[in-house]
Parts: sequence; C-alpha cells; structure tokens
Amino acid sequence: MRWILLAILLAPAVRADQAPPNMEKYYLVLLKRPANPPQLEPKTLEDLQKRHLEHLKSMYLAGKMVVAGPFDEQKDPTLRGLCLYRVGSLEEARKLAEGDPMVQARRLEVEVLAWWVEKGAVTFRPPPAAAGK
Repeated sequence: MRWILLAILLAPAVRADQAPPNMEKYYLVLLKRPANPPQLEPKTLEDLQKRHLEHLKSMYLAGKMVVAGPFDEQKDPTLRGLCLYRVGSLEEARKLAEGDPMVQARRLEVEVLAWWVEKGAVTFRPPPAAAGK
C-alpha cells in the first residue's frame, strides 16, 4: 500500500483528459481569512455564522459536498477550514463555495483545487436523501 501511495504522490499532475480509470476527482475548497475582513457587530457575526453553517449543510444535503470542517492547530491563522466538493467542474465548486454567506460578506475567501485520489481510497457517508434511494 505504501508503494501505491508513493507512486501516486510522485506521479505527474493528472489532466482531466488523461484521468486514469482508477482515479476520481474531488474539489478541495480552502476557506481563508482575507487580509482585511470587514468588522461586524457580534449579533451580525452570529447570524452570519449560522447562515454559513446552513449553507454547508445544504451543500451536503444536495449531494454537492462530501465533507467540511474547520482547521485547528495550524501555523497559518488565515486558514480557517475546508470543504470537499464532488461536482462536475472546478468552476461549479467555486460558484457553490462563493455562495457561502461568509464569503459573500468578505469574512472568508476561497481557494479551489482539483484533487485526484485513488478510487475507494476515501469514502464518505451519503446525505440522508441519497442514502434512502
């Protein structure tokens, strides 16, 4: 298994038109604190955080995002969290991530990366609607 992981890490970047059949693509969205986020009243921030969490939940329930969560114990305090989307394109992932109320309020900004992983190497619980199908 270590050799497979090492081979994947050392392999050249995968282009979409060269995707190996044993790989699948996700879109990793880094949520970052901008250099000068707007200062907001505590009540406004509380409401914004609630709407942020509702947005993440709605992306999960829609089957667009497989997991999300905040960072902790990292050296770069601007890195706040990540979302992992399983959608059709980088542009779609960016559009969905930019729909986050925290991003729209300029309290967070996004960096979107395409991430290839060996099929079956990671698994995620399906959203409740998808699980019942």
